[in-house]
Amino acid sequence: MAVHIRLRREGKTKKPAYRVVVADSRAPRDGRFIEAIGYYNPLSSPPMLKIDGEKASAWIKKGAQPSNTVRVLLARAGIAKS
Repeated sequence: MAVHIRLRREGKTKKPAYRVVVADSRAPRDGRFIEAIGYYNPLSSPPMLKIDGEKASAWIKKGAQPSNTVRVLLARAGIAKS
């Protein structure tokens, strides 16, 4: 089972907010996930980003692959190097 760390879209139409989740790579974008490890709201000023660093690091050590966007967000949060 390939596990990815990716964004899950939430919020209203044209007002997106995202959860950072650990999910099976075969699951749909907004479908089933294993664990929610944070959230990201790009529309707030400044953009709100909260990620649990311990959980993210633990999942990466277990082999979870972050998506390109999540990789940038992790670097911005100071959790992982880009």
